Amino acid sequence: MTEASHTEQPLQWAKDACRSIMETYTPAQLPPEGRWHYHQGVFLYGMLRLWEETGEAELFDYIKGYVDSLVDEHGNFLFDREELDAIQAGVLLFTLHKKTGDDRYKKAADKLRHLFDTLNKTSEGGYWHKDKYPYQMWLDGLYMGGAFAVRYGWHYGEPDLYDMVLEQERLMRSHTRDEETGLYYHAWDESRRTPWSDPETGRAPEVWGRAMGWYGFALADFLTIIPEGYKGRDALIEVERDLLTSLLKHQDQKTGMWYQVIDKGDRPDNWLETSCSALYIFALAKAEGLGIGGELFAEAAERGFKGLLEAMRRDDNGRFIMPEICIGTGVGDYEHYIKRPRCENDLHGVGSFILACVEMDALRKRRTAGREAASV
Repeated sequence: MTEASHTEQPLQWAKDACRSIMETYTPAQLPPEGRWHYHQGVFLYGMLRLWEETGEAELFDYIKGYVDSLVDEHGNFLFDREELDAIQAGVLLFTLHKKTGDDRYKKAADKLRHLFDTLNKTSEGGYWHKDKYPYQMWLDGLYMGGAFAVRYGWHYGEPDLYDMVLEQERLMRSHTRDEETGLYYHAWDESRRTPWSDPETGRAPEVWGRAMGWYGFALADFLTIIPEGYKGRDALIEVERDLLTSLLKHQDQKTGMWYQVIDKGDRPDNWLETSCSALYIFALAKAEGLGIGGELFAEAAERGFKGLLEAMRRDDNGRFIMPEICIGTGVGDYEHYIKRPRCENDLHGVGSFILACVEMDALRKRRTAGREAASV
């Protein structure tokens, strides 16, 4: 193996990451094969953002190939109707509908949109993460459902969905945010029946890296869609600023990355996790572009990106490999997270990496333009 140089351009890194997966799987084979799932959705959304920047047709065709392998000519497809995770891949449908004019993509999006009318909720109206996890809200779920909802609202003229997403965020934050640290615990159980839930607060006991990564990513994503001046948007900006500022206190000084359990980096068995680091880099870079955090966030994103690239590898054929990705996980104690298996080129890890690359490219272009303008 050869270590990757951090001097390469972000978009080239993103292309290499896409190509590594494309050479390994056909669109229909993306794991878990044959399922409408957020693993594929996160990776393909990263590919979609790269396509928007480069216009490379093979990227769009690959995305379309995945969706077309599952959605028939009438807009029918099979998905799990009892969880938020099944909604996320719907973010692909809007661009396909707009570019092709094929109404089956709109029909498929409608099916996912109406899932919000049937999902179970807590007593306050917060969506359960999955039916098999009754009365539980997980940080992950804000992105898994919210990213689709705000796009549906924007594309198809249903701004009430913005209000729904903003309310879900408020509920999630009210139950998971630690007032002392500004960090968010992985989940909350209204029933207090799970072994991991605090009997008084219902909170999970730990701050898991990727869960907070999804949350910070979600807020940045929402702010790009919900229009300026919309009620609640300014408050969301402050939430994102607070969350990212809290994360900076736990950025590893040597590598610029973040740990699997964010606030316990001093423990010898804790480890630097690549997918959450990519999500934080994305959020920091995007926030700077939104006018949040300024140079402080930009510099933190650059430090993190340098460390993340140095952690990437190439095989003997030069193919991109993203290591140290935590596989999916439920909620648990510190030992639970630390002992989770690590893998290479897992799709939600590679997808997060591609998104970080695209956003870092945008950040660097803004900074270059700013310097050139200042020198005139």
